[in-house]
This record gives sequence, structure tokens and C-alpha cells, in this order.
Amino acid sequence: MTEENKIPEAAGPVIHVSPGPHIHSAALTTRRMMLDVLLALLPAVLVAFWVFGGYALAQIVYALAGCLGAEALFTAMRKKPFSLMDGSAAVTGVILALSMPATAPWYVGVIAGFAAIGLGKVIFGGLGNNIFNPAMVGRAFVMIAFATLMGASAYVDPDSSIQALTRATPMTAIKMMHETTPLSALLIGNTNGSLGETSAIACILGGVYLLWRRTASWEIPAGVLLAVAVISGAISVLHPDSSWGVLHSLTGGALLFGAFFIATDPVSSPVTPKGKWIFGVGIGIFIMILRTLSGYPEGVMFAVLLMNAVVPLINRWTIPTPVGGPVPVRK
Repeated sequence: MTEENKIPEAAGPVIHVSPGPHIHSAALTTRRMMLDVLLALLPAVLVAFWVFGGYALAQIVYALAGCLGAEALFTAMRKKPFSLMDGSAAVTGVILALSMPATAPWYVGVIAGFAAIGLGKVIFGGLGNNIFNPAMVGRAFVMIAFATLMGASAYVDPDSSIQALTRATPMTAIKMMHETTPLSALLIGNTNGSLGETSAIACILGGVYLLWRRTASWEIPAGVLLAVAVISGAISVLHPDSSWGVLHSLTGGALLFGAFFIATDPVSSPVTPKGKWIFGVGIGIFIMILRTLSGYPEGVMFAVLLMNAVVPLINRWTIPTPVGGPVPVRK
């Protein structure tokens, strides 16, 4: 090539223009986020093994079998790339198992896993497209389909050798029998309930880890806890003789487990900071409405699903103003 035919070198750096966002971390992958969630769930899993023994292992195996089997089956049916390695199905399975009663039969966990993946994720187009939290979709499905096996009575086995299973859950005890569980039991976890909800300390440890790793947005659990604290505080003022106080409301039932591990699902929660606050506060309000005014002793699952349904609207309502002012509207 002659000197005249040579292509001149660029005078400056080559700039590639692309739409925002422009800040990206290669370390923030789906697999890394799912691993963070699994590590954060470890304290709750260990407490479940301590309180419920082999029941906890069995429920985790059932739910994982349903979720992983459904993920593999539906991925193959849709002729999509193999997706089990991203860890999302495993996280759904563990969260689902920890939301189940210890004595649920094996087929309930397996069916819940298939419903979680099939109805909660695949039907919307797969990971990243689902509107509702998959684990809660699976649990809601089996709660409706197997009401007797998932109701308050399913948590109690008077003949069990495991002490926790011989008495009602704290939420059922206060709702139906007006019996208050000591705060120490709610904090440590040596009481009845869904596998992952019994220990407030375990849920807080896992939740703090998620917030520290920035895998979960702090605004959502803060909104949930703030709303529950305010409403339960108002109830305590109206009923000063009640032994169930604000701390009981915050540490009892699935509140902490739901606030840190379920409500913070990045796919089914809002993307704006203001929207996350609205989402969290809304969940907390619905939880207290269901706990106090409905026939259910607990309301975390329904509260999360109800707020999941309005996330698209919340995202539209809370679009931030661009730098330089709002975009002019053409007339």
C-alpha cells in the first residue's frame, strides 16, 4: 500500500455511544446475587435444622426438586439455553421451603415448586420478566389447593417428639387464643412457625448481609418495618392492656423473613428509590390490615403479591426528573 493510500489514523480516541445506564460492574451478575441470597439464608436454614430437625431438610429437598425439575423441564420445552446454573431456581426453592410448615407432605412441596417456576416465572417469559415473586406464587397455589395441609392446624402435631410442633404458632396463639409468645422465643427461634420465620435474629443477620452486599435495597425492608411499627404502635396506644406490643409485631411471624428475603426480589420490586419506599410501606400496611382485620393470623404472602401487582404503576409514578429538567412535551 502506497503512502497516499494509507488510511489516516484517528486523531483522538474512538468513542462508542450507547444508551444509559453507563455505570456497570462485571461482578454484579445474576449468579453472584443468587449466591449472596443463599448465603444470607444460611442462618435461617441452620435455625430450622435446630428447631425442626429432619423436617427442615425434607422440605428443602421437596421444594428444590420441584423448582429445579420445573426449571429444567420448561427450559427444554421452550428450547431455551440451560438456565439452572444461574441459581435463581435454587433460591426460589429454598425460600419456598422456608415458607412452608414443617409437616407438609412431599407432594405439596414439589407441586409448589412447579407452580412457582411455571406460574410465577416461565409464564411471563422467564427470569427478569415475572411480575410476582415466584416463591410466593407457589406457596399461594398450594395454600389454596391444599388448605387443610397448609392451614394453622397443619403446623401443630401434638404427638410429635419435636417440642415446637406441639404448640400453635405465635401468630395463631395471639389471634385465636390471645396468648403472647415471649420475645426471647421470637428472637431465638425455638417456637413453631414456617421453617424460616421462627428466628428474628437469623433473619436480621441474613438481611444485614444482603444490605451490606447491596444485593437487596435497604429502602424496601425499612419501609415495611416502619409501616408495621407505626400501625402496631397506634394499636398499642388504643389497647394499652394488650401484651402484644410493637416488638412482638416486628419479630413475630414471617415479617422479617418477608421484608428481607421476599419483598426485596429485584425483579418484582420497583426500580426507583422513591418507588421502593412506597412498595415497602404498602407491604407493611397490608400486613397489618390482614393481621388485624382478616381471619388469617399472618399476611406477608398476600401483602407481597398485592404490592407486586402495582409495581408497574409505582415505576411509572416515580420516574425521576432527568438532569437538566423534564423532557419537553411536543404539542
